[in-house]
Amino acid sequence: MPYKKRIYIPERFYHIVCRGNRRDPLFRNVSDFQAFLHILQQLYEKYPFELASYCLMNNHYHLQLCSKEVAISKLMALINKRYANYYNTKYRLTGHVYEKRFYDKVIDDKEGMLEVSRYIHLNPVEAKMVKLPEYYPWSSYIYYRNGNSSAPCYMNMNSLLDYYEGTTTQKREKYCNTVWLNTANEMYHP
Repeated sequence: MPYKKRIYIPERFYHIVCRGNRRDPLFRNVSDFQAFLHILQQLYEKYPFELASYCLMNNHYHLQLCSKEVAISKLMALINKRYANYYNTKYRLTGHVYEKRFYDKVIDDKEGMLEVSRYIHLNPVEAKMVKLPEYYPWSSYIYYRNGNSSAPCYMNMNSLLDYYEGTTTQKREKYCNTVWLNTANEMYHP
């Protein structure tokens, strides 16, 4: 049975999820996480795209991605192919690195943008890997939390921060408070 054709809407953000084959680890150590982020950097230089948020977990990753010039399916094919080549070469493996085609969903509105971003940033907290999202090093949350951190060029933090009023510092604080409120509510109301 053929795959359903993906819908590509330039200028729209998508929630992308990609999982390791058999839920095996995609990232075994620090250098794997760094390699994936390096691949994003390399591809950005050739095929500009924007991330509002991301989180690289051990056996899957989330991207909140917008590609204005290249179809999402093409961009994801490039990302996944490059990382699979890196992974299989490094670990002397053959075959599939990913479980199946990546999951994608168009994000329709402001509420969706904020909800997806919070979900992505809270993934390590939900998985009980860290107590707070700022403690997880492989997520974009640190760029929102720490105004001194320089975000990678593919990060478009304004795609989320522009939903808030005030200075950039105030917007970051409001965004992080919203994420934290969700974390606190879940901690006290399981």
